[in-house]
Amino acid sequence: MDASRRSYDEQAARWNGPAGHAWVDLQGVLNQMFGPIEELLVDAVSAEHAASVLDVGCGTGSITRAVARRVGHCVGVDISGPMIEEARARAEREGVPASFVQADAQEYAFEPAAFDAVISRFGVMFFSHPVRAFANLRSTVKDGAGLRCVVWRGPEENPFMTTAERAAAPFLPELPARLPDQPGQFAFADPERVRGVLAESGWAGIGIEPVDVVCTLPEKELVTYFTRLGPLGTVLPDADERTRAEIVEVVRPAFDPFVQGTEVRYTAACWMVSARAATAKLS
Repeated sequence: MDASRRSYDEQAARWNGPAGHAWVDLQGVLNQMFGPIEELLVDAVSAEHAASVLDVGCGTGSITRAVARRVGHCVGVDISGPMIEEARARAEREGVPASFVQADAQEYAFEPAAFDAVISRFGVMFFSHPVRAFANLRSTVKDGAGLRCVVWRGPEENPFMTTAERAAAPFLPELPARLPDQPGQFAFADPERVRGVLAESGWAGIGIEPVDVVCTLPEKELVTYFTRLGPLGTVLPDADERTRAEIVEVVRPAFDPFVQGTEVRYTAACWMVSARAATAKLS
């Protein structure tokens, strides 16, 4: 099995398994936490006057629905079956003109020139072949269509996101390592890498601007957050109750610098990536 196929299988297993179900269960917390970033993307795509938008890595569809309310139609795509199922149910209940596709956006056969814009909040860092993925996205938009993606900068600028694994590392040596330029949360931390990927895949007018967004979540949800999501969420489901309790006892105090009364507050250090679909398509 080649590395790209192995990476795809790992991502599919993760997002159709515990991680996908955790995002469904915690969608209220996550939508609140990342709400300011949602607003940035919705405002940006609304300014494009796009009539049809593709939301890549849409998760449970919060941004997809918000964009659909503004522009008239938005399609969300995600590899996670549990999240797509929840997204469809919510859109139907709310009567929002949004639709959803469970697929790998890197390979899915989208209709050519179907969209006026592509957006993504933390959904494009998991491709095993980023150039192929963005070329595929280029093929489904019209010439000149806009691309707006929010991705994480490096772990050194996002200490909140690595607090749990750093605190738990002495007790959980099996925690998966974060490897530079590999699919994962910080895969697009290097802006020059991002520029190269987009330029090679048929995008022009590339802009990469730092965005620092204050995010919050209720303190009462913090333990659930770090035990079900991120690296700890991949190993704690298999841990016995004693080990789990010990890990929580060690990790929870590590978050104290971010706790302000009943609220957890941190700064999300991100890139806002923008581009335009080049007129000359890739052959």
